[in-house]
Amino acid sequence: MAFPLSRALFLAAFSVPMLGLGVSVTAAAIAPAPAVQVAIKGFAFTPQVLTVAIGTTVTWTNADEDPHTVTATDRSFHSAALDTGGKFSYTFTRAGEFAYFCQLHPHMTGKVIVKAR
Repeated sequence: MAFPLSRALFLAAFSVPMLGLGVSVTAAAIAPAPAVQVAIKGFAFTPQVLTVAIGTTVTWTNADEDPHTVTATDRSFHSAALDTGGKFSYTFTRAGEFAYFCQLHPHMTGKVIVKAR
């Protein structure tokens, strides 16, 4: 039985883009989410300004003797008061600039800049 040439061309043209799509979806599904640390020390966030990609989880760790919070100025995220050694994590799922501060010590400020990959 002969295979019509037009049908073979149709199958070849359709299957190549699907193969590429399958590879990119699989790669994105198994890629680990990046993680970044911010230290709270000496009544300051270090680094004070951080640039990350969408999907990055940022973890703040309090190394001071006094409690601190991590509170977005737009209230999109907020931690409880973190005692010494306390941690707070937030995953940034959209691009933008996210300013934050410590509610207990408002002079402590920081910013996370989130960019598309």
